[in-house]
Parts: sequence; structure tokens; C-alpha cells
Amino acid sequence: MPSTTTQIQSIPLSYATCSLGPPSTPLESKLHSLSTANFTAIELAFPDLLAYANTHNPGTTQILPHDYSALVHAATEIRSLCESHNLRIMMLQPFSNFEGWPRNSPERQDAFTRAKGWSEIMSALGTDMLQIGSTDTPRDKLSLDKGEVVEDLRELADILAEKGQRIAYENWCWSTHAPGWKDVWEIVKEVGRENVGLCLDTFQTAGGEWGDPTSPEGIIPDEKEDLRKRYEDSLEELARTVPPEKIFLLQVSDAYKPTSPFEDEVVDGARPRARWSHSYRPMPYKGGYLPIEEVGRAVLRTGFRGWFSMEIFDGEGELDDIDGYAKEAMGSMRRFLERCAEGV
Repeated sequence: MPSTTTQIQSIPLSYATCSLGPPSTPLESKLHSLSTANFTAIELAFPDLLAYANTHNPGTTQILPHDYSALVHAATEIRSLCESHNLRIMMLQPFSNFEGWPRNSPERQDAFTRAKGWSEIMSALGTDMLQIGSTDTPRDKLSLDKGEVVEDLRELADILAEKGQRIAYENWCWSTHAPGWKDVWEIVKEVGRENVGLCLDTFQTAGGEWGDPTSPEGIIPDEKEDLRKRYEDSLEELARTVPPEKIFLLQVSDAYKPTSPFEDEVVDGARPRARWSHSYRPMPYKGGYLPIEEVGRAVLRTGFRGWFSMEIFDGEGELDDIDGYAKEAMGSMRRFLERCAEGV
């Protein structure tokens, strides 16, 4: 059996296309940069798929998110592009606001229609994994009966299983009902399907259980020793209780401490941690302050040796040098892995 060090050194590394410039940056350029930087795979972001489809659309009508036949055609082309760059499409993301709608509501029907459309796209892409983020739809619009959330995911899992596809369920730390890793893990256990597992994320865990963008110190208001103890206990529980085969990937990013605390209210439909997530997430060792190595170390201690994938949101707008940025990201990821491996 390979040594632990050898196993960790061979962990496959991926990168989210949404983290290498906005959708206006040509996908072909992103793929070239990531391949040159020696990433093994990508998370394909739906906005990048949509932008590619419209850029290469021979017609005059704009392709919309629900134009699945056109998106499937574009997905087939993207699959070939990735193959030419020796990149695997590890996952399609981010599928949001799926679970918890009232039974027989038009919103629930729309959620399943979207999911089935995305499943067709996944088949064309040659990927078997769909990322679903725990919903942040306002509570008053949802049922949020835990049993119904479980049934929603179970029903979709059975639909996807017919095509050999999986769900990677992620806790978004601003979610209405499942902001923590343990929240989504309890749901995944109840769903009880082999093709449903976890998408863990260093930011979502550290930013939800330790960081707080509305606090002047950038951390959850509490005695620091108590906060640290709770955080350590949570990660110890993760390492001890989550089987490695139920972790489908770990996403990696840090966060900047806001220069001034965020308003503790919803702004333009986004909660504070959502606004923090969307533009304040650098790659590791680039000015962030969250204890993210502890998350990576806990995940490795489960025995997980699967995908580590960088998903960062560092400001807005075009990047000046995406080749250099991708190479810097690879260096950051390798350093992160090495640091997380210490003591495993």
C-alpha cells in the first residue's frame, strides 16, 4: 500500500472555471491556462457554458439558461475542447435553490425541470457530478421540513442514478437550512443513496464556524478560546465520523477580512456571508485570514484522497494574466496540500 505521503502527493487537482475571470473571458483561454498550469480537471461553471454557447451560436437568437438543446450542443463542443487540453470535466456547478419547495408548487416543478436539463448537459459534457448548494431561498417561501428536503434529494438522486450521475451536496454558510458541514452530512445520511455525497469547502466551513464579516474582528463574537475549541471540536468530529467515500470533493479558498464590517442584513437579496463569498475569497496564502488548513487536514484525516479543487472569487472583472494566475493557483494549491498533510 502506498505511504500516506505518496497518497497525498497523488491527490488530483481541479480548478473552477468561474475562478479564472468572468464569463466574458473566453473559455478556450481558461482551458489553455489551466492545462498549462498542470491542473487535471475543471469544475465547469454554468455561466461559462452559457457564455460559450452564445459566443459560438450560429443563430441570431440569444441562448437562455433553459435552452437545453442548444446548451447540450455547446457542451459536446466543450467536452472536445477539454479533451484536447487533457482536462477532465469533474463537475458541473452551481445548481442552486433546488430543495425545500412546497409539494406541488410551480417552484418545485421548475427545480426538477432544471435539474433534468442539467443532467442532459452533464451527459454531453461527459461528467458524472452535479454540485448542489444548500438553498438560500428565504424561509417564508419554503417548506423546509427536513423530511421533504431529504425526499427532494432522494428523488433527484434516483433520476440521476439512471445515467450514472451523482450529487455533491455543499453547505453554503449563508444557507437558510443547512449552513454547516454537519447539517448537510445529516441530510446526506438520511437520503441514503450511494450517488449522494458531500462537497466540502474550506471557506464554507471556516467562514461559517469561525469567521464573521459583520464583526469588527472578522470572527464570530465570543471568547476566542471558546470559539477555537468549538471549531477544533467540529473538525475533529468531521474527521472521525464522515466516511471518505461520502466526500466527493474538497473546494479550497480563503477569505479576506473586510476593511469594515458588513451590514448584518440582506442587501440585494444576499445575506452577509453570501456577499463575502462572492468577491472576498482569494487563493490560500494571498492575504486571507481564515483557519482553512485545519479544514483540509480534517478532510485528509478521514482517509479522503480524492479531488481538491480551487474555487476562488477574488474581486470582479477581467484578469490581466490568466496564464500566470493559473500557475500561481497551482503553486498555492500544492503548498496548501503540503501544509495540510503535516500531522495526518
